[in-house]
Amino acid sequence: MKFWLILILVFVAVRYVLPIVLRLVLAGFVRKQMRNGGFVVPPQSRPGPPPVPGEVRVDYVPPVAPEAEKPPGFKGGEYVDYEEVK
Repeated sequence: MKFWLILILVFVAVRYVLPIVLRLVLAGFVRKQMRNGGFVVPPQSRPGPPPVPGEVRVDYVPPVAPEAEKPPGFKGGEYVDYEEVK
């Protein structure tokens, strides 16, 4: 009998009390963030002239790594024909 009473109390707490407590806690958190200027969404694009149809605009170009030095007289590797053996 004691087990069923504890089970019912836990069910009632999870079903009815927990949502109210979570709603109060989250409402306080949202109010605090709004007071502190939180939840700011950064602008997505820079203002400027509208793009011309068919024109490609690149926002970021990654830096190019320097090429490794090759020994003098190196003209490339040798081609090896690959054949799968089963």
